[in-house]
Amino acid sequence: MTETKSETTNKNSNTDKTAPIGVFDSGVGGLTVVREIMRQLPNEKIIYFGDTARVPYGNKSRETVVRFSEQIMRFLKTFRVKTIVVACNTASAYAMDALERDCDVPIIGVVKPGARMAAEVTRNGRIGVIATEATIGSQIYTKYIQELNRNVTIYGKACPLFVPLVEEGLLEDPVTDEIARRYLTELIDIDIDTLILGCTHYPLIRSTLGKIAGPDVTLVNPAYETARELRRMLTGMDLLGEDAPKLGSNQYQFYVSDMAEKFVTFANSIIKYGILSAKTIRIEQY
Repeated sequence: MTETKSETTNKNSNTDKTAPIGVFDSGVGGLTVVREIMRQLPNEKIIYFGDTARVPYGNKSRETVVRFSEQIMRFLKTFRVKTIVVACNTASAYAMDALERDCDVPIIGVVKPGARMAAEVTRNGRIGVIATEATIGSQIYTKYIQELNRNVTIYGKACPLFVPLVEEGLLEDPVTDEIARRYLTELIDIDIDTLILGCTHYPLIRSTLGKIAGPDVTLVNPAYETARELRRMLTGMDLLGEDAPKLGSNQYQFYVSDMAEKFVTFANSIIKYGILSAKTIRIEQY
């Protein structure tokens, strides 16, 4: 598949390897991407923004998602980030072109890395995608996967209840099990062999999804694939951090638009790095 300009642009106004990576999501789901970046790129600094006041993005219009994403991009650029990771499938589907037009650093989304891996691992050509209503409606995964392989069929299923269940911390709960079973049944019945977790919240209930999908279905985690793609991109542009940040350098910074204390509690249950605080900002000002 040929990379499009909006996925990883060659523009870059910041050639400082020690500059931070900006990451954003509609809420806490993007922490799954942050977790993978921490694991795979341990020398990098990260500025994370979670739009907790306006979550979820999946039931909002394209115009609204673009407007929110542009505000967040402008906020992240105040930190002179060397790249921006759009750790939200809905924003990746709706806002990448608009962000790239106004941004002078490389931008990477979570859709293409996941689509690429699904196209590689499917055996029977039947790929399921679970995501928000907006991501499924955009047909973005179908477009990218079929650019790689026209012989596959993609079956999309919107799962709008997963985000609030994850946000409420119901990761291992009978309610989540039952909702997941209802959502996945029709995909299992049509014999998919690959399932893309097309929302960054969904890896947090991966064990539940894997249990219901069964051992013959390969789960694709775009968060993991995005971190791998980010490493390749930074290496190719000679921007990969070479040395671990000094102690006290505030390597990881977290910002939200609401409910900072709840965010920190949730983040510490996901990321085992001792997140001590998150600052609340008025993102509408950007």
